[in-house]
Amino acid sequence: MQHNAFKTLSFIAVKHYRKLIITFFLVILENITFMLYPVFGGFAINKILAGEVQIALIYIFVIFGIWFVGAVRRKIDTAAFSRIYVHLAVNIIFNERQSINNTSTTAARVALSREFINFFEHSFPILFTSIISIVGSVFMLYFYEPIVATFCLLIIAVLSPFLPRYIRQNDRLYLRLNNRNEHEVHLIEHGTKTAVNRHYNLLSRIRIAISNREAMGYLIVGSICALAFSLAAYILANKTTDAGYVFTVMNYIWTFAFSLDDAPRLIEEFSQLKDIGKRVNALEKA
Repeated sequence: MQHNAFKTLSFIAVKHYRKLIITFFLVILENITFMLYPVFGGFAINKILAGEVQIALIYIFVIFGIWFVGAVRRKIDTAAFSRIYVHLAVNIIFNERQSINNTSTTAARVALSREFINFFEHSFPILFTSIISIVGSVFMLYFYEPIVATFCLLIIAVLSPFLPRYIRQNDRLYLRLNNRNEHEVHLIEHGTKTAVNRHYNLLSRIRIAISNREAMGYLIVGSICALAFSLAAYILANKTTDAGYVFTVMNYIWTFAFSLDDAPRLIEEFSQLKDIGKRVNALEKA
C-alpha cells in the first residue's frame, strides 16, 4: 500500500483524537482572545486619554487572559505530542524492520517522522491561526474601514495565482534535501572525507536556497501589505476619529499582515511533510 502524508496525518488524528481535541480547543480559544484584543486595546486607549484609568485597567485582565490561555496550551501541547511521537516512532521502527531496510535509513526516517508531530504541534496551530486571523481581521475591518478591508482581499487575490509554482519549486527542493538526509548516517559511517564534505556542502546549498525563497516571499508579502498601511493612514488622516479607533484599525491590519507573512514558511513545511509522507510508513499493521 502506498503511504503518504495525508494517510499518516489521518492515522494520527484518529488514533489520538482525544489529545488533539483538547489541544485544538485551546488553539481556538487563544485565537478568539487574539481577535478581540484590538477592540479592547482601542477601548483602553480612549479611556486613558479621557482620564478614566480605573476602567482602562480592564485591559490588564484581557492581556493576562491571552497569555494565560497561551501558557496552558503550550504546557498541554508538549505533554500530548511527546506521547504521540513515542507511539509513532515505535510503529516506524517495526515497519522498517519488516521492510528489511538498513539501520541508517530507519534512523533517518524516524527522525524525519518528527515533522508529523511538528505539524500538529506547531504548523497546524499556525495555519489555523493564520486563516482565522486573515478572515477575522478582514471581517472586523469591514466594520471600521470597508475600503481597507476590500484592499486586503485584493492582496490575497493578487498573490494566490503564484502559489502553485511556488509550491512545485519547494517540493523539488525538499525531495533533494530528504534524499540526502536519508543517506546521511551511512555516509558518516563509511564515506570518505571528500564525500562527506560534498554531502554537507550540498545540504548547505539546498537549505540556503529554501531560506532565500522564504525571505523573498516574506519581502513580497511585506511590501504589498505596506500599501494597505499606507491606504489606511491616508483614510484615517482625512477623517475625524479618536486614538482608540486608529489603534484598532492599525492592529487589524497588522494581524492580517503577520498572518499573511506566515504563508511562505507554512508552504515550505507542507512541502517537507508531503515528501516525508512518501518515505515513512507510520501506520499500524493489522
